[in-house]
Amino acid sequence: MEHPAYGTLRQVTPYASVLLAHNPSPMTLEGTNTWVVRAPSAGDCVVIDPGPDDAEHVRRVADQGPVSLVLLTHHHGDHTDGVEQFVELTGAPVRALDPALCRGAEAFRDGEIIKAGGVELRVVATAGHTADSVCFVADHDEPAVFTGDSILGRGTTVVAQPDGHLGSYLASLRLLAALPPGLRVLPGHGPELPDAQEIATAYLKHREQRLDQVRAAVRDHGPEVTPRQVVEVVYADVDRSVWPAAEWTVQAQLAYLRELGELRG
Repeated sequence: MEHPAYGTLRQVTPYASVLLAHNPSPMTLEGTNTWVVRAPSAGDCVVIDPGPDDAEHVRRVADQGPVSLVLLTHHHGDHTDGVEQFVELTGAPVRALDPALCRGAEAFRDGEIIKAGGVELRVVATAGHTADSVCFVADHDEPAVFTGDSILGRGTTVVAQPDGHLGSYLASLRLLAALPPGLRVLPGHGPELPDAQEIATAYLKHREQRLDQVRAAVRDHGPEVTPRQVVEVVYADVDRSVWPAAEWTVQAQLAYLRELGELRG
């Protein structure tokens, strides 16, 4: 069974399976990936990102229990709107980087090792897509990193001001590019990928290329250039359905260039 597969638990590694929510869109790709993490010998499981407010999806995830812990990669609703119903069904505590998202447990810390479901997950703070974005590294047989929206299974991640910040995102990509080679990417959207180091390095290269294109657009149009004008040039090859998201990213790019002192205003 391959991605995408709705409504059916799909085994990806010996300890990680995924349930794909049926919420496809230009922003969510085929939908949100809810990860069920459990060592083969464990009785309980960890759920990463219960997903949207979709009663059928939430119930299917809850049926994989008993669930000892819920972990959130960030606050966006396509990952978290189903949390309240999920807690009602399972009674599981919820942990996130943001204490406001937690239920019956404390916020986790960057670098913390979380032990549940027979696995150990290391928290890696990866601000950028959002201020509270994190990844979880599983150092097991077939090691992997659960990347939320910090790295997607296809395409690139939106960085939207003011919660998103490009400088922080570039720093987070450098952290992910420094992970050991061979860690599989288990993303919040899209199919899994073979090597986090390779993908993060490619993301960095892509971002630098886009920044150079934005710099060129600023030179051509002047420092008062609008995000829409930049999108029409730099993202001309991208489907127009995602141009609004591209404008958010351009706003973050222009803000970053201002922080570097390359753009006034």
